Amino acid sequence: MKKNALLPLPTEAELEILNVLWNAGPSTVREVHAALGRDTGYTTVLKQMQVMAAKGLLTRSERFRSHVYEARLPKQETQQRLAGNLLNRAFEGSASHLVLGALSSKPVSAKELAEIRRILDDFERGSK
Repeated sequence: MKKNALLPLPTEAELEILNVLWNAGPSTVREVHAALGRDTGYTTVLKQMQVMAAKGLLTRSERFRSHVYEARLPKQETQQRLAGNLLNRAFEGSASHLVLGALSSKPVSAKELAEIRRILDDFERGSK
C-alpha cells in the first residue's frame, strides 16, 4: 500500500484551499484567505489550514516570519485518489459507469471529447 494512501481524502472545504495552493504555490494563510474571496474569516481559514497540516494534507514551513503552507500531494495525485474513491463507492468499481456518469452530468464540448479520445488512445497504447 502506498504511503499516501493512508492520508485522508480532503473535504470540499479543504479542496478549495488546496486549489488555491495548487494554483498559487506555497502561500501564507493571509494569501489563501484573500484568494478564497468569500466572507469566511481569517481565523477560520487559519484553523482549517492548521487542521489540514495535522491531517497531513498540507506541509508548513516555519523558515519565514509568517508560516508558509503548501499542498503535500500534487493536484493530479489527489484527483486520482478522489476519483478512485468515487469509483469504488458510487460506481461499484466500474470505470465505464464513472465515465458515462461524468459525461452525462453536463454538456461536453467537442474540444473536451477530442481530448478524452486522445487520452483514451494514449492510455490504450500504454503511455498514461
